[in-house]
Amino acid sequence: MELPQDPRLLVGLEGRDDAGVYLLNDEQAIIQTLDFFTPMVDDPYIFGQIAAVNALNDVYAMGGQPLLAMNIVMFPECEDFAILRQILEGGLSKVKEAGALLVGGHSVDDNEPKYGLSVTGVVHPDKLLTNAGAQTGDRLYLTKPIGNGIIATAIKGEMATPESEQEAIYWMTSLNQRACEAMLEVELHAATDVTGFGLVGHLYEMAAASKVKVELFAEQVPLMNGVMDAANMGLVPAGAYTNRDYLRPMVKVGSIDSTLFDLLFSPETAGGMLLAVPEQQAESLQEAMRKKDCPCYEIGRVVGEGKDRSPIQII
Repeated sequence: MELPQDPRLLVGLEGRDDAGVYLLNDEQAIIQTLDFFTPMVDDPYIFGQIAAVNALNDVYAMGGQPLLAMNIVMFPECEDFAILRQILEGGLSKVKEAGALLVGGHSVDDNEPKYGLSVTGVVHPDKLLTNAGAQTGDRLYLTKPIGNGIIATAIKGEMATPESEQEAIYWMTSLNQRACEAMLEVELHAATDVTGFGLVGHLYEMAAASKVKVELFAEQVPLMNGVMDAANMGLVPAGAYTNRDYLRPMVKVGSIDSTLFDLLFSPETAGGMLLAVPEQQAESLQEAMRKKDCPCYEIGRVVGEGKDRSPIQII
């Protein structure tokens, strides 16, 4: 398939980013993304919030500001439309929080509910961040703990503790807006958000796009409350094993706990941002994040250049 080419297309299908970027003029580029999925929690309003956050965060990961959003809805005609209304209200609450405008959408009859957004954002071309700029010596930071895919599985099985469910929902309904504002205050080389491909998957995409090798400090990766307990009970989503089996040839691994290893591949929903920061900017990034009341965890580093088939070393 021949991919579209245009000098104004700054980020297109050939990249590993979650959104496309088109240059309008010297001051503005538009970011276009789309995301939707099935419910992972029982509360329809919260599901709407999570789905909206997951889509809006693609814009923040590129240093942009969401402007417009459109609903993508699949819902059974035989179901109570009051449930659909709650889903849409949840999504709208996050669109408003992001300072964007909901301008329409499209719905179809489907047996299983699905919801998400198409989002248009804007970014100054000089502020655009992609996952293709990481450089040797960069430190790697993560802005949210991982594990909501595991907790969501526990919630479906009615085996999640109230504390772990509450924490997972908090992170899944939290926009990356403040973290985006903080990261734009310092020099960064690359950024992406952690979603369905899991932490290792999105780290691999960054390493491959940047043509670098990285080390991931497994014990320093922040985990949500109750995640290890749930994973040890077998409450690991199938997507974690799909990601692991696909990515295993790209990863070298030392001696780490097998459950933690699987966790690093588990799908995330509306996860945090993964940032590649020049070493001399690391303290400035941490300070900017503190001022915005955003967590910022150092989880690895870029150790060299190269096109190694296994560019990730988990230690």
